[in-house]
Amino acid sequence: MQKRKNLFGIDSFRIIAALLVVAIHTSPLQSFSADADFFLTRVLARIAVPFFFMVTGHFILPDAVSGGGVPTERIGNYLKKIFLYYGAAVLIYLPIGDYAGLYEGLSLTGMIRMLLVDGTFYHLWYFPALITGVLIVCLLSRFLKTKGIFAVCGVLYIIGLFGDSYFGLIKEVPVLSNLYEFGFRISSYTRNGLFYAPLFLVLGAAAAKRTSRIRFSYALVGFLLSFCVMTAEAFTLHIFDLQRHDSMYLALVLVMFFLYELILLKNQTAYPACRNTATLIYILHPAFIVVVRGAAKVLHMAPLLVDNSLIHYLAVAFSSAAAAFVITMITAFLQKKYPGLAKSSRSGAKASSAFPRGRAWIELDQKALQQNVISLRELLPEDCKLMPAVKANAYGHGLLPVSKKLNEYGVDAFCVASASEGAALRKGGIKGEILVLGYTHSEDFPLLCRYSLIQTVLDYTYALRLNGYGKKIHVHIGIDTGMHRLGERSENVDRICRIYKMKNLVIDGLYTHLCVSDSKKPQDVEYTKLQADRFYEAVRELEKRGFSCPNLHLQSSYGIFYYPDLAESYARVGIALYGVLSTKEDTLEWKEKLLPVLSLKARIAAVKDLYAGESAGYGMQFTADCDMQIAALSIGYADGLPRSLSNGKSFCLINGCRAPIIGRICMDQTLVDVSGIPEVHTGDTAVFIGKSGKLTVSACDLAEWTGTITNEILSRMGERLERIMM
Repeated sequence: MQKRKNLFGIDSFRIIAALLVVAIHTSPLQSFSADADFFLTRVLARIAVPFFFMVTGHFILPDAVSGGGVPTERIGNYLKKIFLYYGAAVLIYLPIGDYAGLYEGLSLTGMIRMLLVDGTFYHLWYFPALITGVLIVCLLSRFLKTKGIFAVCGVLYIIGLFGDSYFGLIKEVPVLSNLYEFGFRISSYTRNGLFYAPLFLVLGAAAAKRTSRIRFSYALVGFLLSFCVMTAEAFTLHIFDLQRHDSMYLALVLVMFFLYELILLKNQTAYPACRNTATLIYILHPAFIVVVRGAAKVLHMAPLLVDNSLIHYLAVAFSSAAAAFVITMITAFLQKKYPGLAKSSRSGAKASSAFPRGRAWIELDQKALQQNVISLRELLPEDCKLMPAVKANAYGHGLLPVSKKLNEYGVDAFCVASASEGAALRKGGIKGEILVLGYTHSEDFPLLCRYSLIQTVLDYTYALRLNGYGKKIHVHIGIDTGMHRLGERSENVDRICRIYKMKNLVIDGLYTHLCVSDSKKPQDVEYTKLQADRFYEAVRELEKRGFSCPNLHLQSSYGIFYYPDLAESYARVGIALYGVLSTKEDTLEWKEKLLPVLSLKARIAAVKDLYAGESAGYGMQFTADCDMQIAALSIGYADGLPRSLSNGKSFCLINGCRAPIIGRICMDQTLVDVSGIPEVHTGDTAVFIGKSGKLTVSACDLAEWTGTITNEILSRMGERLERIMM
């Protein structure tokens, strides 16, 4: 069973790591004990920067260790952001560095080295190191597989060790000493983007790709033991005066591996505000060292604020954190008050204000989406992960806007209908496992490898095609237990065993689909139980024959509600994620748990009079009995509004009132009766799904009027509708 990956542990530890960096630069315990301060700042605090590198690897480079290649667009956007941070920090610290005399007598070569390698102020080395490390890992991922990447990064780290904590072992060897001294002319330290950063970036990337976590007890024991070893290593090197610098230890790699596992096991909601706050603490704290010392001088409080190292640290840490928090809150407030200031990438939708100018659009309630995730997780055991179905453009809600939010909420497994949908997720920067539920043509098999997708084995014949591609493909085996759609029949265990033996297929899971789990009829309940029995019987037989059966999954939306005992590694939640179920009756039953995410709205394009006896629309199917006022709305069946709702079978909401549809719904326009509705003007909003005043129209209503299910209504929402995350 797998633990849910989440973001709270990472987000909260960012603050701890940032404060540890402050400790490195202020030596909090120096006034009390040199050994204690060495332990705090040169041992414990040395986990901070590797942690930040691992977080970058986790979120930016997971594809580097999967053979799928790192999406160029994602890397480009990330590096632009880091360059922006670095550029801003350089401008902040130029006056301070100049005042401190850091740039006196600096040659052009020295200036270039400082800017591109060492950083223009002592803590800013991190940014060029991060840029260099990311580029190196991306380059390695183009030519090497995972083991090769780790091997190269490991060798680079060992080379760096001998220029850092272990320099004393080689400085008496003339050839090696001269070689390193030449390197120090290019980079003052081997704690840089070439030797130091790549290994931790790759460790973070690998942590993101692992589908299972180490048990808490093992991770804790591993961390404590490796940290004790690192402490002994650090003090030994320190006592024998072998350290040129003290950032790189051999045991640090193991310490970070186990620490990151512990952090990922922290199971709570993400807290994004920590991210910018931690970054700002890192950037700003040297400036506040100057501020605190300056204030101490002016106030004649140097013995307290400077000479007392602990008070000095607390003053710098508090002021840096306070400033970072205030800046973060102000930024968040401005982005909320003036949404146009925020980049479109923030929500994954097009840049837009709270009052879209489009003809017709969809509004997505991110709070409702998050609440649905929380509610569904509460219904599942701890070791069962949500694997949302984001196929069909996330049931019409918008593939990337929804998936990006789900990533933020700690969801790291998705299922789609096609390889092209999976590729679109990867190109959009989505992290985690992506299972393709449907057929992938052999010409698209390269997409499976390039974008690290998991393909469903549809049956034995299809398995032969996948295996014949000649490259390793990760798969889940579909088991047909009675739906008779896709999957190898459950009784054909011999054929399933032969699938296991195919050398190019990596079996990551098995699943089946329950065809009547949405029904409470006794015969349907019995059939669902029969399907489950067939599935588990096949699994038991496979295990009896020595084949591992990891990552089982049977539940979809209704299975979560009606068959909680069938929870396994994943739950393929579909329609429920979006706050509705297939019918109005079912949706009302679970309305306390699920909140609708989507609203559908359109602009009023024109308001005009229609006189008694006049007809409107195609086919002249509506004729006015009396003088009336009508409105033309900028939405039609090409946007997903069912044409079968024409001629008064449905209505929209305008100014909190019902406006019945008249005549035929057109491809791009719909006519409604607005007689008696006050203050209707061109440019006003009409609501087809959602609230207006005290009235509500739901997707369930449209489905009921159309004689279908909500799944169809939502998934047929047109591509030209702008999706806006609210």
